[in-house]
Amino acid sequence: MLYTLYEWNRAAMLPVRMLAGAANIAFQNPFAPVSYTQFGRSVVAASEVLERVTRRFEKPEWGLDVTLIGGEPVPVTIETVDQTPFCNLLHFSRDTDRNDPKVLLVAPISGHHATLLRGTVEALLPHHDVYVTDWIDARQVPLANGAFDLDDYVHYLIRFLKLLGADTHVIAVCQPAVPVMAAVSLLASAGDAVQPRTMTLMGGPIDTRRAPTAVTRLAETRPIEWFEHSVISPVPMMYPGALRNVYPGFVQLTGFMQMNLDRHVGAHVKLFQHLVRGDDESADAHRKFYDEYLSVMDLTAEFYLQTVETVFQRHDLPNGTMKVRGVPVVPGDVQRTALLTIEGELDDISAPGQTLAAHDLLTGLPAEKKKAHLQLGVGHYGIFNGRRWRESILPVVRSWIRQHDAGRTEVPPQDLVTKTAEKLAA
Repeated sequence: MLYTLYEWNRAAMLPVRMLAGAANIAFQNPFAPVSYTQFGRSVVAASEVLERVTRRFEKPEWGLDVTLIGGEPVPVTIETVDQTPFCNLLHFSRDTDRNDPKVLLVAPISGHHATLLRGTVEALLPHHDVYVTDWIDARQVPLANGAFDLDDYVHYLIRFLKLLGADTHVIAVCQPAVPVMAAVSLLASAGDAVQPRTMTLMGGPIDTRRAPTAVTRLAETRPIEWFEHSVISPVPMMYPGALRNVYPGFVQLTGFMQMNLDRHVGAHVKLFQHLVRGDDESADAHRKFYDEYLSVMDLTAEFYLQTVETVFQRHDLPNGTMKVRGVPVVPGDVQRTALLTIEGELDDISAPGQTLAAHDLLTGLPAEKKKAHLQLGVGHYGIFNGRRWRESILPVVRSWIRQHDAGRTEVPPQDLVTKTAEKLAA
């Protein structure tokens, strides 16, 4: 019923959106004198804001068709190297003969599309051969393709790591920290040759008890039945995944926005002001961020509920009781994969301490194969995107990967991403 009500609301707002679009066109007509007045600009600004807050934003394009290597532009082609019902493994293939470290960037299934990591990928491309897990919106997956839960997630990662080979470095952004550690632990326990060289965990909920947040408290104070009855809904009939039970993306987005509601409302007020003043650069920056942030995907119900129970309620991984398809997950068996944890001082989703807990679990790793980095002055999003990511966090990640990548040496420190942006802008 929850999803149906949402769709009814979208349908009811369609005339409003159409009226806003018509007003936008009419009051921007260069032959209309009113378009040159303060009133005309205000109507245009108000109609755009109204249209945007009532729109469903579809999955954005990656838009990464070039990078800079050695100061020169290099074409980038996105290739699908493995295709499964719930995830495509993408390769950002660079037209170069460089033999850079291979990186598997594991995107979160937490409501947003993998394109949320566009800035992460862009910064990695000049230095690494990048692969990304592009998870598929559950409402687009027919029910005939079966279920997808946390155990399946772990086995997808094992499948991808085996495909990419033993010289891979894996980076988990937020939610995948737990399944990535589980996958690496299972490979280590089996003595598999494809154990990755490094494992970088960025702002992930390894042990949420270390630093409780509003997110963790909600999960801990509600029984799993509450989540099943309150936020799970079948996909409406107009989508390919009709009748599949999902945790809708719009529910997750609502929760995220409520945590910082004043900031989001203020951002849209500023958009109105930028449009009235004709500040196109600031308006475009707003559009770029919110086109991505407001684009959400659904999660399968079984994945969401199992994650809530396993990670946030029972704390199976840090308690040593986690199993994947009946097989115990033993982080202490990891002896070859070097660990790097990244946390943000102001992270209110996975607060500092939650990811750091991984160091205590990997008891089989020597101290020289463990490193922790706390970035001051950044929140959750800033760990993997933005200026602090490019200038302060990326050099740490790049150096750690190079240090543990056989036959390679560290590259001279330089902000190639900044140089890329400057050159493309010129």
